Amino acid sequence: MNTGNSSRRQFLLGSVSGLSSAWLALRWPAILAAQERAQRAAASGQSAKFLFFSPEEAVEIEAVAAQIIPSDDAPGAREAQVIYFIDHVLATFDRDKQPAYTQGLKDLRRRTQELFSSANKFSSLTPAQQIQLLSAIEKTDFFELVRLHTIMGYLSRPEYGGNHDQAGWKLIGFEDQMTYDPPFGYYDSEYNKGR
Repeated sequence: MNTGNSSRRQFLLGSVSGLSSAWLALRWPAILAAQERAQRAAASGQSAKFLFFSPEEAVEIEAVAAQIIPSDDAPGAREAQVIYFIDHVLATFDRDKQPAYTQGLKDLRRRTQELFSSANKFSSLTPAQQIQLLSAIEKTDFFELVRLHTIMGYLSRPEYGGNHDQAGWKLIGFEDQMTYDPPFGYYDSEYNKGR
């Protein structure tokens, strides 16, 4: 999937608008606790360790995420390190999704072997083969869950484990500031013109 920045930006913004505020409100205390743990880990200077995934599983999920938000002239999911975000949410506030990932990884391996008998792992496929396989499973709950977590990780605060070097924020033009000068958006600018 090789798209320009503007279409990728529209895709990401459109995907985020589908996130439910009820989902966020329900998990807010756990999200804050996860953020604190991620900040402590970052401050300790220790290299990131996986809390849920094995290193082999992480490679597979990272390969899927890299096809969902591929690298082109802007960093993709791999460069934004969304795998650490996904691992982190599965070990904290989205623990109930662990069985879906466990089963999804088994199904991904099975589908890989069915479609490409010489391959044992999704991550070992060529990009074209990966896209072919993901097209075959794109309507599954597993793919939708990985897609959601990938987009969330790409646009989340970096201390949550993804959005490394603010890659997602840079792509959509978000500036991480404590305060903002008016006008804040198009609608404010138009309102001020009418004065």
